[in-house]
Amino acid sequence: MTTFRMPADEAEARAVQDALRPGVVLDEQGPPPGTGRVTGVDVAYDDGRDLVVAAAVVLDAATLEVVAESTAEGRVTFPYVPGLLAFRELPAVLAALESLPVDPGLVVCDGYGRAHPRRFGLASHLGVLTGLPVIGVAKNPFTFRYEEPGPLRGDSTPLLDGDEEVGRALRTQNRTKPVFVSVGHRTDLAGACAHTLALARDFRQPETTRRADALCRSALREAVG
Repeated sequence: MTTFRMPADEAEARAVQDALRPGVVLDEQGPPPGTGRVTGVDVAYDDGRDLVVAAAVVLDAATLEVVAESTAEGRVTFPYVPGLLAFRELPAVLAALESLPVDPGLVVCDGYGRAHPRRFGLASHLGVLTGLPVIGVAKNPFTFRYEEPGPLRGDSTPLLDGDEEVGRALRTQNRTKPVFVSVGHRTDLAGACAHTLALARDFRQPETTRRADALCRSALREAVG
């Protein structure tokens, strides 16, 4: 079981990120897109009950058929702070992943990896703790800037923090809003974008994210009755 120690406050949480960040592996290409298994993870909250439910959904990368799925409930014990969301979500996400009956393969997070102020978003944090290849695919660019990509599927532009490319704005469907892809762990940016396109065959969001989002929302409704 992966050990996760909850920090006492924001300063300790940032120190944890700084301590773990050197463990991020950026010189691996990761598994080829469309092969093996891919797993989407996502969370849903009931803020009134301080409840979080995480879902992990494993898909066959070639067919996008569901291979396995699991959920896990937990209590939210860390406050909402931009840039520190991993400390609210990771305990439940780790529990959901560890409940899977199969190896998850590549993991896709609804969030950020290197596209993070300290270059250590949820996707990177999860990757370092588990050793799995992980990418982040977010719905918005967080605090970073980008030029609008071309209008067609596959068009992309750099997501920039100053002059540093921390991810890509990627058009997954013709004339829809882009998603924002970043490396988490044990992948490269070109591969992360290729995986995202392979998983977003019919919709803006990768199928991994769509399935995990639906499952965690359903599980939360059941949990709160």
